[in-house]
Amino acid sequence: MCDLWLLCTLVVFALSGISNGSNIPSAVKSLVWGAGLEPNIVLPARYFFIQAVDNSGQNLTSSPGESTFQVKIVAPGEEFSRIWVQVLDRKDGSFVVRYRMYASYPNLQIDVQLQDKHVAKSPYTLTGPVYHENCECPEDDSAKWLEHMHCPPSIPQILRDLAFFQTIDPDKIVKEITKRFGQRQSLCHYTIKDNQVYIKTHGEHVGFRIFMDALLLSLTRKVKLPDLEFFVNLGDWPLEKRKPTEKLHPILSWCGSNETRDIVMPTYDLTESVLESMGRVSLDMISVQANTGPVWEDKNSTAFWRGRDSRRERLELVKLARKHPDLIDAAFTNFFFFKHNESLYGPLVKHVSFFDFFKYKYQINIDGTVAAYRLPYLLAGDSVVLKQDSVYYEHFYNDLKPWEHYVPFKRDLSDLLEKIQWVKNHDVEAKKIAKAGQEFARNSLMGDNIFCYYVKLFQEYANLQVGEPKIREGMELVEQPKDDLFPCTCHRKKVKDEL
Repeated sequence: MCDLWLLCTLVVFALSGISNGSNIPSAVKSLVWGAGLEPNIVLPARYFFIQAVDNSGQNLTSSPGESTFQVKIVAPGEEFSRIWVQVLDRKDGSFVVRYRMYASYPNLQIDVQLQDKHVAKSPYTLTGPVYHENCECPEDDSAKWLEHMHCPPSIPQILRDLAFFQTIDPDKIVKEITKRFGQRQSLCHYTIKDNQVYIKTHGEHVGFRIFMDALLLSLTRKVKLPDLEFFVNLGDWPLEKRKPTEKLHPILSWCGSNETRDIVMPTYDLTESVLESMGRVSLDMISVQANTGPVWEDKNSTAFWRGRDSRRERLELVKLARKHPDLIDAAFTNFFFFKHNESLYGPLVKHVSFFDFFKYKYQINIDGTVAAYRLPYLLAGDSVVLKQDSVYYEHFYNDLKPWEHYVPFKRDLSDLLEKIQWVKNHDVEAKKIAKAGQEFARNSLMGDNIFCYYVKLFQEYANLQVGEPKIREGMELVEQPKDDLFPCTCHRKKVKDEL
């Protein structure tokens, strides 16, 4: 009887993975990698990854516990290191570690430990100088910067957008764009000269310039940008509606469309989330990875949506939800565009934390005034995205593949119920699509990807210029923020000899 009990116990242990240690990570075999281990990759919040691996060499696919790994980052020789570190459990056997430096240091040491044992090749030494975000120390050789950042040699979306322009004459676009759009639209006219940023605004509503100003200042602290002169559309809708056979004007916008010829950039929302990561922004591409809700099997199997009434199809979605509450949970948190319909589509519901979206298996992504800028974060979660067919797109949409990264549904929502039923009936396939979308976001929409996109865009744009960018009348210098508490000494700047 005792032998039988012992045999049963061993079988249970083997089936549960405990006997061979498959649920227990190994310090030696676990993996550590990422941009945050490279001193030349300067980001507002640097990051790297840890993958828990067991003694048999198998990656763990569920969380071994959020406190499994301990990470300590210090500057050797410094009494105090002003570095904020977060270890975020992605609940799939991997962790993302991010840290924000508030001063620059000659070197950094990163210790990654598991039960007092160093993990992988820890400790990691970053031989500096290692600069913090506010340190103005641009790399003069942009090719070297691109190499350090592991930027791709070309970005298809940029090439597609610029293919409509054989040349760009700064003198002509200044006259023609300001005449054509300057009074009716909200525009920023920028000149970058000797890596300094100059601006002149047109239109009444130019508050959103703060996002572009911050991005340009951040970039010019890191790398020498080419001299260039360009216009940024601060509104929601793309502006250049002319046909390719007509005289097109180069307008940079945060959103593109199939019916316009604007040059698309990463959205202001995604850009700010990079710049303010570990700062005043709580929703960003790193934080969302640690807040993806319950495991797939425990999620609510209802399609979920919350938002404001910024498009008629959103009204139809709420109407569908009322008819089919077993399939869709959709409601408005704010009325603005269709206030007269509030009695039909209300009452309003309370705002839901974005992280709580991922309590649901299925996320509905439907256009707002233009593209819904929440898509990067939805993809980064652990739910499958049902995405509306749309004429609008963000800078990465053309890299997404329907049925691989998301499930498409028609613009008029006529097949949405059918698609929801499909994901419910094909759980394995839906989970696979959710995982592929998540991997795309993790690999393509992080801070270094965003910086690469902007620098490649500005370089390709500058290559089309046939005239000299100028600091025009009425332009003002956009100054770098002062960092009096923790100033840095840039090793690339030549120190003048004393007279």
